[in-house]
Amino acid sequence: QVQLVESGGGLVQAGGSLRLSCAFSGRSFYTYTMGWFRQAPGKEREFVARIGWSGGSEFYADALKGRFTISRDNTKNTGYLQMNSLRPEDTAVYYCAADTSIVDGMGYDYWGQGTQVTISL
Repeated sequence: QVQLVESGGGLVQAGGSLRLSCAFSGRSFYTYTMGWFRQAPGKEREFVARIGWSGGSEFYADALKGRFTISRDNTKNTGYLQMNSLRPEDTAVYYCAADTSIVDGMGYDYWGQGTQVTISL
């Protein structure tokens, strides 16, 4: 059974950076597309970025291009989300997700439990 565990969240000041990690276990990581999503208080969960099984096919939410970078290391069964120039509006719970297909939207089969990111002024 696939399990995803996010880590790396925390409290940072505006303008700072964080790198989130998503540890994958249970199946062959290299066969899964990985996505990142976030959910701010009182808002719906939204797409952040996704990456294909080989590290290509990167795709980002338009509003986050240039500040966020998705990557993966198949030798470590881990995906990453590098977040730079963080803003208070980036405050949210961040989730990673995995699926054997390239998924548009939130139709991923597997989800992590989320990690809190809080950006202060």
